[in-house]
Amino acid sequence: MKQSTSTSLKKVLKYAKSYQNRFNWVITFAISLSIFAAARPYMLKQTVDNYIQPQDKPGLLIYVALMGIVLTLEVCSQYFFTYWASWLGQDIVKDIREELFKKILHFKMRYFDNEPVGKLVTRSVSDIESIASIFSQGLFMIISDLLKMFVVFGIMLYMNWQLSLIVLIAMPIIFYATRVFQMKMKTAFTEVRTQISNLNTFVQERLTGMKIVQLFTREDIEYQKFVQINQKHNDAWLKNILLNSIFFPIADIVSSLTLGFVIWYGGMSIVEGDHTTTFGDLFAYTMLISMLFNPLRQIADKFNVMQMGIVAADRVFEILEIDDSMPDNGKIEAANFKGDIQLNKVHFSYIKGIEVLKGIDLHITPGTTIAIVGSSGAGKSTIINLLNRFYDIDKGSIKIDHKDIKEYTLGTLRKQVAVVLQDVFLFSDTILNNIRLNNESISLEEVQKAAKEIGIDEFINSLPMGYQHNVRERGAMLSSGQRQLIAFLRAYISNPSILILDEATSSIDTHSEELLQKATATLTKNRTSIIIAHRLATVVNADQIIVMDKGHIVEKGTHNELLQIHQGYYKSLYDSQFSNNKDN
Repeated sequence: MKQSTSTSLKKVLKYAKSYQNRFNWVITFAISLSIFAAARPYMLKQTVDNYIQPQDKPGLLIYVALMGIVLTLEVCSQYFFTYWASWLGQDIVKDIREELFKKILHFKMRYFDNEPVGKLVTRSVSDIESIASIFSQGLFMIISDLLKMFVVFGIMLYMNWQLSLIVLIAMPIIFYATRVFQMKMKTAFTEVRTQISNLNTFVQERLTGMKIVQLFTREDIEYQKFVQINQKHNDAWLKNILLNSIFFPIADIVSSLTLGFVIWYGGMSIVEGDHTTTFGDLFAYTMLISMLFNPLRQIADKFNVMQMGIVAADRVFEILEIDDSMPDNGKIEAANFKGDIQLNKVHFSYIKGIEVLKGIDLHITPGTTIAIVGSSGAGKSTIINLLNRFYDIDKGSIKIDHKDIKEYTLGTLRKQVAVVLQDVFLFSDTILNNIRLNNESISLEEVQKAAKEIGIDEFINSLPMGYQHNVRERGAMLSSGQRQLIAFLRAYISNPSILILDEATSSIDTHSEELLQKATATLTKNRTSIIIAHRLATVVNADQIIVMDKGHIVEKGTHNELLQIHQGYYKSLYDSQFSNNKDN
């Protein structure tokens, strides 16, 4: 929903309340700057009329020195005004960025399913930087220029009302042009920010999926798509440039014509000797007209900057005002679970009207290891997402230790449920920090001890710099099997009550699989564990195997029990995989 400029600006200014003293000082320096700047032309008039024409050399020297003091004060005011305005803007931006990132961290997974990462990156980085320009180059500069204009025009009226009337006649033209320019620029800047977001999203996705792009020789096609998106981005900026190209020449022409009429009228008055205009007036008005019209021209220019900042602020507040965080109303601190899990008639859909789970009933007793198998899309991984409350169910209930999971605080619930995924995400950091996730309360010695217990300490020490080895972005320096081992250790060090392995042993080499089997045995010992797998050979020793198909549980039992079911779903899957392995 589009908001007015004033509404958006008020939202941004709320963040200035924390810096009220600094805000007041910026306004003070803006006022002093306008007074000192406007005083210079008036002092020039006094110099010409009272000291140069009468040839008063001593008085001229004193007055020039006084002008030097005023100029020094103006320069100092300009320095402090610019520095403090920019300082205030950066601190406000820092606060908004922190609030935005905190908000994003608590969004439901459903939000990330629907929003491209590139868009969120644009909001968090470039859009927020544009907000800083509201203060450093926009709002306060406009306030300063407006104050300067009022003071300048007041001095004009005091000096010569006839010449001021000529200037006043030209003002409505500039004001009207500025207003039209302002409205057009807001529309133009909205389009610019939209195209920047589209460009960022496209580039981010293609860089992340570069392997797929090259594997399927899509380079030329993706390049052509990029050219089209980049052209739209270019067109948006060209519209912006066109508006600037029209407005600023108009402002310059009006300013020049006004100055010409003032010189003509004032000069005629001096020639005719009516004594309404002096040479000092003409000298002063040459400066005053420039000081009056240039701020108008600059206000339009600075308004461009502020408009871009406000458009960016609208886009940031659009996210800040979204109420899409997972409700965290639980009161119970989940210090340690026994591991009793119950799903009662659970219904769930990612897209409204398309159910993924269709009335699931499941009971997992404490300390047991169950496996969930089935074809892709059967709903296996969805159960994991629901246990961690990445999503809330549509109907039914999920209980852990006989209490609904919504009764637990969200943070403590997730601390007690560790998940090892097939696609392991590692940050561009050391192995140590990826294992303990920068939790300084976990020492290196504790991590090393845990690594030895699950049998991967030797593997880590074999890497350059061992635990201090930087794995680079997404763990690119490690194989998929090695990344899985790190993920196992990450889960183990957190000492969870419930462990979930989601396809955690698929697509790895033989050596890594041996290490993972040892790690799995250690991790699942004496704790409730859920293993999701396509490869049935990895789940044959589970205490119970749950077979799912199209959102339903179709079979339950041990490996041997399920093989006894004639034309059973599990038996069919097992025979198919076993036959394939035998053929290989």
